[in-house]
Amino acid sequence: MWIATITLLAFGWIGFLDDYAKITKQRNLGLSGKRKLLYQFIVGFSFAASLLFMRAWGDFNTAMNFPFFKSFKPSLLMPHLMANPWTYVLGVAPFCIFVALVVVFTSNAVNLTDGLDGLAIGLMVIAAGALTILTYAGGHAQLAQYLELARNARTSELTIFCGSMTGASIGFLWYNAHPAEIFMGDVGSLGLGGSMAVVAVLIKQEVLLLFIGGIFILEAVSVILQVGSYKLRNGKRIFRMAPIHHHFEALGWTESKIIARFWIAGLVLALFALTTLKLR
Repeated sequence: MWIATITLLAFGWIGFLDDYAKITKQRNLGLSGKRKLLYQFIVGFSFAASLLFMRAWGDFNTAMNFPFFKSFKPSLLMPHLMANPWTYVLGVAPFCIFVALVVVFTSNAVNLTDGLDGLAIGLMVIAAGALTILTYAGGHAQLAQYLELARNARTSELTIFCGSMTGASIGFLWYNAHPAEIFMGDVGSLGLGGSMAVVAVLIKQEVLLLFIGGIFILEAVSVILQVGSYKLRNGKRIFRMAPIHHHFEALGWTESKIIARFWIAGLVLALFALTTLKLR
């Protein structure tokens, strides 16, 4: 649990630096995009390195779980390269890059979703709740064996972390619901997004993260597609606005309708992610 807590504080600190810069400069410009990504990748690679140390002590398994497949558990490590100290870095590079990308992408995805009152934190309640169930199942000897999950006794500690994140998100939603009285800013969105990704990696459910955080992923992908289309197609856009929740605003949907429907979609995706545990 200490790794998840440290990562939460690290990404929260990056968000704090960004928010503080916006306040002191009295304009909507905080850290530059390159500097923010640099800080995030430093945290991401540090997290990946800590997992390699845990693996060396037998506290972590790098094999990933895939929905609907019982025996397909690939690992991005290359043992034949890791056996030689001169090529060790090449052997662990795919794993470290993958972990860093998952953490950085997810933290920014939550940040991009935080554009309407209650939207991001409501989805976080759903995602954190699903992760609480997954961490409990992964830390329970009988359930982990029955569901064929990656068994780790320390996973049960993450249940407390995810439960706390769920409760804190519900408490924040009380005041962030439309019309919002308080806002999370980057310090909240980056911290929560990074924590969600870290927990998914620790319990080896990186693939399920695509469903648990499906709406967050959709929001980030909509921005990537919009920017890519604008640059590669001479200013042509795919959506009226990006992230995609602003596209629906431009179509005339009310803010409350967008939030409610995105919550519903997020809940359906989270429930689907949980059902895949048995559908193997």
